[in-house]
Amino acid sequence: MVLPAAAQNKAPVPKKTRLLFLLDASGSMMAKWENSQRWAVAKTMLDRMADSLDTYANLEIALRVYGHQSPVTQKNCKDSKLEVPFAAHNAGNIKKRLQQITPKGNTPITYSLQQSANDFPVDPNARNVIIIITDGLESCGGDPCATSLALQKKRVFLKPFIIGLGDDPGYAQQFGCMGQYYNASDIKTFQQVLDNVVSIALKKTTVSVDLTDDAGRSVESNVNMTFLNNVTGQPEYNFVHYRDLAGKPDVLEIDALLSYDLEVNTIPAVTLPNLNIVPGKHNVFKVNVPQGYLYLRQDAPTSYGSVTALVREKGSPYILQTQRFPSQQKYLAGTYDVELLTLPRIRQTVTIKQGQATQVTFAPPGSLSITQDLQGYGSLYVLRPDGTQEWIWNLPEGSSKISLPLQPGRYRVVFRMRTAKGSQFTDVKDFTIRSNLTTTIKLFN
Repeated sequence: MVLPAAAQNKAPVPKKTRLLFLLDASGSMMAKWENSQRWAVAKTMLDRMADSLDTYANLEIALRVYGHQSPVTQKNCKDSKLEVPFAAHNAGNIKKRLQQITPKGNTPITYSLQQSANDFPVDPNARNVIIIITDGLESCGGDPCATSLALQKKRVFLKPFIIGLGDDPGYAQQFGCMGQYYNASDIKTFQQVLDNVVSIALKKTTVSVDLTDDAGRSVESNVNMTFLNNVTGQPEYNFVHYRDLAGKPDVLEIDALLSYDLEVNTIPAVTLPNLNIVPGKHNVFKVNVPQGYLYLRQDAPTSYGSVTALVREKGSPYILQTQRFPSQQKYLAGTYDVELLTLPRIRQTVTIKQGQATQVTFAPPGSLSITQDLQGYGSLYVLRPDGTQEWIWNLPEGSSKISLPLQPGRYRVVFRMRTAKGSQFTDVKDFTIRSNLTTTIKLFN
């Protein structure tokens, strides 16, 4: 059988990567750094990096600079400019522009991040990446962390990379919440960090998800699983888990520049928060999801029609799943409260074990028949073995004439006609219901 085109898995269209270098050109970049200046080192490194990036397909790079248009004395907190817009094979333009820039001003990181949102062309099939290179903290009173997070939530760009030049103890605190922070305390480390960051942005990253039972055996599969972006809360990837004939989970390619929670959509779901993904590598995540079956058995049609069960985790007031009779459904191994919507309702606590089916059924109902057509007010109660009664149903006010399916057991009907002039004229009758039989009662007899 050949699946229609719409039902087949299509190879994803390769995403274009747009890489924006957000470069600090504030006055402090003229400070000496080992045998050179920070600005000279940054220019040299970016020159070399731009040349190496020119060889990549499906890549565009751009350059935004801040702190270079006004002297620091002017305290210009809008000193930020996109100096080289995005284009393929852009190395020559970036190198030329870098030679024309002289650091002089403030460090408006927050404003620059806000402006960078307009630098990326609108393209749903592009990965927007920012690499921030700075030797100073925000100097204009902005909140770079909140701004970065807001733009990530709007999917303007992915989690930024921040490279802090020098060894300022405040870097990690301010920049760590913005994105992935790297400390480049010396020139050699700066070169290594820059190479590593670009490699992370461009290398392929893969994951496998190993679904195991309580003994750690890799036996579970065929479960929907979702990689949730834990910044935006939106699903980035939806898969149905697969194992090959050798029992190995398949290899999935994902974008390592996002932060994920993995949700395995068993019943109930299991979440692995904040996946520790190593970019450019193959990552394996084990999730313990032992499962068994709840088998709702119904051997023949009944006068109820279709019966539904409400399934809750033991002790929880929240409905986990509704399941109809007859059917079989997988659940995580554990203990559940199952409520059958018979009349009266049947409540059971069941334990589901790995690889086993737990059966729940109900006795065939009988029927209560009241043939009289009386107007009034009445209720049905089930009688418990300890002599207590429990309300289960109200008779219709318009007429007492009913034919009602009930579970086998002892019952009581309490009824007062509308025309009766006092509570003392209430009729109380006890009766028994047996499977597949009709019990007829007469009120006020």
